[in-house]
Amino acid sequence: MLRLELKFPPLPLAVLVAVLMWLVAKYFPVFSVDRVLAGIVGACLAIGGLGSIVGGVMQFRASRTTVNPMQPDKAATLVTGGIYAHTRNPMYVGMTFMLLGWCVWLGSVYALILIVAFVLYLNRFQIAPEEKALHARFGPEFLAYKSRVRRWL
Repeated sequence: MLRLELKFPPLPLAVLVAVLMWLVAKYFPVFSVDRVLAGIVGACLAIGGLGSIVGGVMQFRASRTTVNPMQPDKAATLVTGGIYAHTRNPMYVGMTFMLLGWCVWLGSVYALILIVAFVLYLNRFQIAPEEKALHARFGPEFLAYKSRVRRWL
């Protein structure tokens, strides 16, 4: 199980999940939804998710630290301001919201299972190793941050 830690980048994983969601919606019954309403709600979720991703990336860039999720040990600074004052993982929150928007657009309740799997995978194989690396690098500063800001929302 440890071999999966930090091995599959979150963005390609989110794209893979989106494709699988489309397949699920295509081959399993899709619930009838008002396309206009689904479009509006789905777009709002996706745009909110994109905003969370962009906010996280911008905060990392402003702090001059790596945005590479595969090398958390290379972090130059612990980013705790901006959107990071509300969630420790705004980019993953954003990806999840974008997937939720896609799920609404597809009208497939079954596709939600894939979003749950995405979140569980990220928690175990991406976020937990990231937090371990940040704890090793920033020690008590990271523990204090972790105690006051939630992992997701």
